[in-house]
Amino acid sequence: MAKATQKPGQTKEQTRLIAQGIQKGIEQYKKQHKAKLRDLDKQKKKKSSGEAETEIITETETQIVYKQHWLPWGLLVISWCGFVAYQLMA
Repeated sequence: MAKATQKPGQTKEQTRLIAQGIQKGIEQYKKQHKAKLRDLDKQKKKKSSGEAETEIITETETQIVYKQHWLPWGLLVISWCGFVAYQLMA
C-alpha cells in the first residue's frame, strides 16, 4: 500500500516508514475493534442478567397503600356541620 502512494523522489527509507505507520494503524484499529466487541459482549451479558433480576424484583413488588390522615376529613365535617347549623339559625 505504501508503494501505491509513493511519490516521485521519495526514498526507500521514507516508503518503509510509511509502510510501518500503516501497519501500526491497522494493528491499533484491530485492537480497538476487539475492545469494542468485548465491551458489547459484557453489556449483553449484563443486560441479560439484569433482565432476570428485574423480573425477580417486579414479582416481589408490594402494592403501595396510601393512608390519609383523619384531620383534613374531620375539619371538613366540622365545617359543614357549622355551615348547616348557621343556615338553620338564620
